Amino acid sequence: MADLASPAETGVAVHTLPAPYLLFLGDTTEAGFAKTAFGLRDWAGERCIGEHALPAATVSVGLPAMGPREAAAKGARAMVIGVANPGGVIPPSWMPALIEALEAGLDLVAGMHTRLADIPALAEVAARGTARLIDLRVPPARLPVASGRKRTGRRLLTVGTDCALGKKYTALAIARGLAESGTSATFRASGQTGIMLAGEGIAIDAVIADFASGAAELLSPDTNSAHIDVIEGQGSLFHPSYAAVSLALLHGSQPDMFVVCHQPGRTRILGHPQFPVPPIEAVIEQTVMLGRLTNPEIRCVGISLNTSGMEAGAAEREIAETEARLGMPTADPIRGGDAFRRLLASCHS
Repeated sequence: MADLASPAETGVAVHTLPAPYLLFLGDTTEAGFAKTAFGLRDWAGERCIGEHALPAATVSVGLPAMGPREAAAKGARAMVIGVANPGGVIPPSWMPALIEALEAGLDLVAGMHTRLADIPALAEVAARGTARLIDLRVPPARLPVASGRKRTGRRLLTVGTDCALGKKYTALAIARGLAESGTSATFRASGQTGIMLAGEGIAIDAVIADFASGAAELLSPDTNSAHIDVIEGQGSLFHPSYAAVSLALLHGSQPDMFVVCHQPGRTRILGHPQFPVPPIEAVIEQTVMLGRLTNPEIRCVGISLNTSGMEAGAAEREIAETEARLGMPTADPIRGGDAFRRLLASCHS
């Protein structure tokens, strides 16, 4: 993982999470809403011991299925809610499993908008034993209003044509790739899964609107001129529910560079099928237009395609065709290869 600045430097909330984890999938039937579980499996697999899903669930991350007591017997120390559902709610159907985890001695970790500590039944069970309730979507106290002041160092933001299509994976891969090539780089987490991976960050979508851009400023403080902060994007400027979060992060992070993330074949906005997914060109134009408010030099340096559902040959053709059409480096960071090396080189320029 790329270098991380200290909490004292960034002013962000720090969370030390007990591992290994049991990943809780609830009753999820849409893989996009289980992005937290998939992210932990892919980027912190050594900390994940198994998965636990309710009978109604149709999503799996491919880990051994086990209940909380079995997981605790095998060494798990926490059950992490691996779901990011609309509104970040904890439905009643989950409660028996959450209570079972606490009674088995597992800490309960969540990045939901509904806070574990605010649910009386969970607070009561936790108070009777040693297991803790750990809420990650709790922003730091006394966040400032954004100043708009230009900060030193360089910044790269991942933006998307929709939500849940690879902005976090892209930021992680770019930060790691830059670091491996000898460039000083930091992954800056702006969502609950990123915080679980990095150990610090600010869940931007949990911040009161007036302070969201200020929180994004804190997320990427002044650094030396050679350093690159790679900032995890959120939502989409074209999403009817989450565009406000995307805009606050764009204005506060003041990116010099951005990478557009897109999933080929996705035609409708996740959770809002009445809205079409915009073309990549529209996202580039909109991001530049709005981003110039706080950084007049903002520019797109490449495209990240999530080709996870495609065969290798089809993915290569999609990447090549998109690069030819747009005239800029295009890659699937997870597939890597020469295409991703060209994308990384563009981030250096």
